Amino acid sequence: MRYKIVVDSCGELPEELKGDAHFTSVPLDIFVDGYHIVDDETFDQADFLRRMEASRECPKSTCPSPELYQAAFGCDAEHVYAVTLSSQLSGSYNSAQVGKKLYLEENGEKQIHVFDSRSASVGETLIALKIRECEEAGLPFEEVVAATERFLGEMNTSFVLESLDALRKNGRLSHLKAFVASALNIKPIMAGTPEGSICQLAQARGMAKALDRMVEDMVGKTKDCREKIFAIAHCNCPRRAEKVAEKVRKMANFKDILILETAGISSLYASNGGVIVVA
Repeated sequence: MRYKIVVDSCGELPEELKGDAHFTSVPLDIFVDGYHIVDDETFDQADFLRRMEASRECPKSTCPSPELYQAAFGCDAEHVYAVTLSSQLSGSYNSAQVGKKLYLEENGEKQIHVFDSRSASVGETLIALKIRECEEAGLPFEEVVAATERFLGEMNTSFVLESLDALRKNGRLSHLKAFVASALNIKPIMAGTPEGSICQLAQARGMAKALDRMVEDMVGKTKDCREKIFAIAHCNCPRRAEKVAEKVRKMANFKDILILETAGISSLYASNGGVIVVA
């Protein structure tokens, strides 16, 4: 096999890629009041959302161990790439780097590169698709890395949350601010920074206005739309995601629009009703 793409489980893989031997997912773990959930094909979103809503604490997550990454790198592919959740949000990137070091120490030289997505969810998905595109075009390993890093540097991530409860539970928003925002139906429009942390872009009264504002901002700052995929991840709100896609189609002509449902870690971040967009 020429190449292998290892994506941590915060990156949602379309069904077609789950059965593709070139792709593999390394799971993170989630804990809700001590209940252990593995973010793999066994993840039950409905059960997780019920547990998260009932809990007074924010769920905790742990990144894949270096040994899990080491094992994933031990495939027969000539070129191996890992795509991880932003290093500003998780230890997954550092764990993958340690896993790479362990593999090389025990097995000798191999072409392995770890990408810090500086994003999450479908941001990781788009990076994985870019790697595949470069590999299928026959580019050498170094050129695949360079092209993907350029793509990653131009990528933008934004999201809108239905509820501020998760932000309140994890201490990123005071009880008073969360109460006032909820009472006034104010929805924050969040974005990823170039470094991979999270900032607030704006806010709007009501979900529909917030989603419109998010799409307008995303389309406005995306260069060469015809050459790019607009990716949407939703947490238990498919109709909302479709409405976002409809607005995108009216505003710009992207190469494709990809809609996926959030898996475990992305469901934790987005919460019930949240929408994430990346382009």
